[in-house]
Amino acid sequence: MSTPIPSEILPIFPLTGSLLLPGNFLPLNIFEPRYRNLVEDALEGPRLIGMIQPVVPRNDNRPGLEADPDPPDLYDIGCAGLIEESERQEDGRYLILLKGLTRFHIGEELPLHRGYRRVRASYEDFRKDFVEPQQELDPSRLLAALEAFAERQQLDFDMERLQLMPGVTLLNGLAVALPFAPGEKQALLEADSVEEREELLMSLMGMGFDEISENRYYSPPSVN
Repeated sequence: MSTPIPSEILPIFPLTGSLLLPGNFLPLNIFEPRYRNLVEDALEGPRLIGMIQPVVPRNDNRPGLEADPDPPDLYDIGCAGLIEESERQEDGRYLILLKGLTRFHIGEELPLHRGYRRVRASYEDFRKDFVEPQQELDPSRLLAALEAFAERQQLDFDMERLQLMPGVTLLNGLAVALPFAPGEKQALLEADSVEEREELLMSLMGMGFDEISENRYYSPPSVN
């Protein structure tokens, strides 16, 4: 499948705490009618969905919000993803796998279409995102910081497996998987460069997350 040129009009899926970065994968279980419509339309077109966080954390994909009278404000920056895999379930849900392509700025929000939100997206500031997964990054500092982090937080990582990852894959995988707060996730997304994201992630691992809320979860990063 060739990589499409991102379209200016982009359907969006607001989701608190969910991070998509260039080159990384994000599995999603799509069950709400308006987002089923979004997936159906995307599959008939360029197969693109914009993942973006609400500014105030909230669950924006719960049942009963098909005609939400108070849609949440969104951050200005999200990440467009390509539907690499999709499987419709017997109950109408979709299981999809998104691959991050490039970040985008919201230019303006457009009228709802079949219940879901759309924006006019600008990709001008993020041209380097398409080659980010191939960028060279020495993973040794991240691995050392991760070992110390895991010991403090009493977490288990398959370090032998992680040592086999290219540096950028490791960096973005940890940024996606570790249970930092939504605002911290957004800062990782908005980092100007791979090096800036690495410094921020190392700082966050140094701070830890001793006060994990009940809404946070932990899932070890996978090799993508």
